[in-house]
Amino acid sequence: MSKPTPISGFPEWTPAQRMIEQFVLDRIRGTFELYGFAPLETRSVEPLDQLLRKGETSKEVYVLRRLQADTDGPAGDDSLGLHFDLTVPFARYVLENAGKLQFPFRRYQIQKVWRGERPQEGRYREFLQADIDIVDRDTLPAHYEAEMPLVIGDALRSLPIPPVKIQVNNRKICEGFYRGIGLTDPEAALRAVDKLDKIGPAKVAELLAETAGASEAQAKACLALAEISAPDASFADAVRALGVTDPLLDEGIAELTAVVETAAAHSPGLCVADLRIARGLDYYTGTVYETQMVGYERFGSICSGGRYDNLASSGAVRFPGVGISIGVTRLLGLLFGVEELSVSRSVPTCVLVAVTTEDDRPASNKVAEALRSRGIPTEVSPSAAKFGKQIRYAERRGIPYVWFPGAEGDEVKDIRSGEQVAAAAGEWTPPRVDLKPLVG
Repeated sequence: MSKPTPISGFPEWTPAQRMIEQFVLDRIRGTFELYGFAPLETRSVEPLDQLLRKGETSKEVYVLRRLQADTDGPAGDDSLGLHFDLTVPFARYVLENAGKLQFPFRRYQIQKVWRGERPQEGRYREFLQADIDIVDRDTLPAHYEAEMPLVIGDALRSLPIPPVKIQVNNRKICEGFYRGIGLTDPEAALRAVDKLDKIGPAKVAELLAETAGASEAQAKACLALAEISAPDASFADAVRALGVTDPLLDEGIAELTAVVETAAAHSPGLCVADLRIARGLDYYTGTVYETQMVGYERFGSICSGGRYDNLASSGAVRFPGVGISIGVTRLLGLLFGVEELSVSRSVPTCVLVAVTTEDDRPASNKVAEALRSRGIPTEVSPSAAKFGKQIRYAERRGIPYVWFPGAEGDEVKDIRSGEQVAAAAGEWTPPRVDLKPLVG
């Protein structure tokens, strides 16, 4: 067998990194459930015609094919692809199960997705997302758009990561403004403005002229709107100062004001109104979110989402929703890359039970069983080597305690301090800080 090599864009964490990931997922899951979101997992594949109908390009979707060609199998738009996010499969799930769900339906979903983009730092082809969505039948009150940042703020605040700032905008502000200045293709203008951070104002102005038919004055107005940013509702005055009027613009300003003010009351400084945030996907219709870690802004958003009104519909019945997604693999990959996250030991084990002789191994197993029954992670030494070698084995693995069974009574040793005390497996308990690995 040839020497295996890593496949770019498909991360494989070390056991220590995986423990950090599990810790992060447990914290995120706990916060989601505190807010009443129920767990859901959808299938990994969707029909290609569904995956490609809402603004994604075919270059990003992995198509599912059998190794052996099946001439009678599906082809073209009927074939399957791995999902590139969790919103499209969730919308499909809502449509298929609408008769069984209670609305408004609140779900969280922590699952892998696949996207065929160029791998780079913090961007992968296979990655884990943690999503929340609230969907209702026919209408969805705007106050749910204000709730999203509160959940995400609490979830990310519970993690040992740098502080975050959630940038919020509302598509209605942009579309209403573009209509107010006379642009006939607001969606093309949104897509152009969404590239502002990547290509700069001059290139965006050219793109606005090419794709949205903007004049020089219209392009200048679009860029002026995108420059508005404020940590409070004062953004509204800055928008109105541009002198553009439109009913949709007024509606968007009111909704974004509610989001910013609700977030400020819950967690001052969490949200900032940033009118350059557009989000490239076509299905967003209201508030949109992007989240950056302070000090890591150059890497872009680690959590994003928005309001969608038309993603899930069946005939005259619509299921509008709002959702936001944490890029868990992206977040961790960036922090692992700069060694910002660590764990106190590389294994879950708290106690290593020593083995005096192989004939005495059953006695050591019995001690381990007693400790495990009380929730203490324990393993038994792999060999009956000299105690010094067994202690060094524990040191290499970061196990803090070694248990020595004895005919006249057991003893347990903290190998970090050297302190050794008499102990009974049915009574002794390690300090809480040692029970599980600490992430920091």
